[in-house]
Amino acid sequence: MLTAVGRVRLARGYVAGPDGGHYPADRALGVDGYVTAAAARMAVLAGARDSFARAAVALRELAGWELDDEAIRRLTHAAAARATATRAGRPDAGRFAAAAGAAEVQIDAGKVNTDTGWRDVKVAVLARRPAGAPAAPEDWADRDLPAPTARAVVAGVEDSDAFARRVRAEADRLGVTAAADVTVLADGAEWIWNLAADVVPQAAGVLDVYHAVEHVGASVRAIWGETAEAAARRGAGRAALVAEGKAGIERWIADQFPALPAGAAGAELYALAAYLASHPTHLDYAGRLAAGRSIGSGLVEGSIKQLVNRRLKLTGARWRVDHVGPLVELGALIDTPDWHTFWSAA
Repeated sequence: MLTAVGRVRLARGYVAGPDGGHYPADRALGVDGYVTAAAARMAVLAGARDSFARAAVALRELAGWELDDEAIRRLTHAAAARATATRAGRPDAGRFAAAAGAAEVQIDAGKVNTDTGWRDVKVAVLARRPAGAPAAPEDWADRDLPAPTARAVVAGVEDSDAFARRVRAEADRLGVTAAADVTVLADGAEWIWNLAADVVPQAAGVLDVYHAVEHVGASVRAIWGETAEAAARRGAGRAALVAEGKAGIERWIADQFPALPAGAAGAELYALAAYLASHPTHLDYAGRLAAGRSIGSGLVEGSIKQLVNRRLKLTGARWRVDHVGPLVELGALIDTPDWHTFWSAA
């Protein structure tokens, strides 16, 4: 176990062995190594949540350990690689299939500074969520949905085809591919919808409502500015979109042209119509609200905020491309019952 009589400062990249010697941290995982699984678990938990330097401070203050940031880095990346490599054998597939609620697949991407420059890290969250109380269209932004009863995350800095294979493998493992009720929720990025059509072709699709209404608002601001009239037009457009979907927003767009200010050609309205026209079957917000179902992709956006932006986009941080996806997945694993199972099987 990583203990010391008094305090022993470890050489950079090394941990204390049972004989008092110092050994490379990447040899230190497992109960038979130089750090017990319990000690490694604490170090990895700290390293997956915060910078390795701050993790070292936290372990020193909480446990009196002098485990340096390089040792924590090596332990964390080793655990992340093992978690990704052993995903297929996890016992959570049965629990996911038995969890209450319909299946959701939410997909998005964030930016990470890597050794090859700033890159997209693609993230997919597969979840089950019970239906909530029915809601009226005008209440869409204020309702509370039940939390997911099961969740899994896959991530990678890779092209869309490679990521589609990753998502497909996880969907197959969790039984999402063949589930009777599956919904894909995402913004308007074409690569996401192409991936969804390939991986879960039977799924219903929902264009994230926040992205959709923001496009409405942006078109109004570009033409009418930030005036009381513009606010009224934005509100009417958003209401038409959420309450009536494709038909409602098309009618609202048509109604705006006669009221264009002098000199305005309405290019922004044409662009809005083109954007929404590529999602004709993804705008049934009112029907999903009435059924208590989700209409936004906040689950994956929140995951990117916590697992990518908060953890990986630290000042001065730059990551090896092959470390990014496993570290994101490890951070997500912490919040599931499989975190304990992962260490029990170490």
